[in-house]
Amino acid sequence: MKLRHLFLLVLASAALTFSGCSTRVERLDVSEVRDLSGRWNDTDSQQVAEAMVQDCLNRPWISQYISRTGNTPDIIVGTIRNRSSEHISTETFTKDLERALINSGKANFVASSEERLSIREERLDQDLNASPETRKAPGMEAGADYMLIGTINSIVDKEGRKQVIYYQTNLELVDMADNRKVWIGDKKIKKFVERPKFKW
Repeated sequence: MKLRHLFLLVLASAALTFSGCSTRVERLDVSEVRDLSGRWNDTDSQQVAEAMVQDCLNRPWISQYISRTGNTPDIIVGTIRNRSSEHISTETFTKDLERALINSGKANFVASSEERLSIREERLDQDLNASPETRKAPGMEAGADYMLIGTINSIVDKEGRKQVIYYQTNLELVDMADNRKVWIGDKKIKKFVERPKFKW
């Protein structure tokens, strides 16, 4: 009888151990802010992109361009360099920028050099295989008026289990005709992170 009780006790203990080690998945709303590591995350990317776009669209360059040409400016994303102390997906960040600018209705984006390669391949394929009515001719691409370039930097101040992480994102809009910078924007984020004493 004692042996049976001991066996049941071991079985219950094993079940509790394994249930505590199982993976738990919780679906989150994409707009929910949840910082786990303290590092750059999706919320930072979206907040920086939205702040930059608001600043960019409220500066004189855009009204000056529209009054001079009567057109909406075409922008291309150049190099956004990650010079921070951690891995940051600059592609996700630049897509946030593109989305916010396009959705504002005040600017257009042309395809990047990498994207244009696949589009040109498709255009060549159309030239051979598509009907004349639907075929898209080469040499009709929109040229960009401005190029967006920038950097993401970080400074980490750490002492024991505590650290302060400071991010600064700098963006510049450069006129493709004469290399003049028509807008410079920056956005700063500062985080305090305290690590637990013990890790399991």
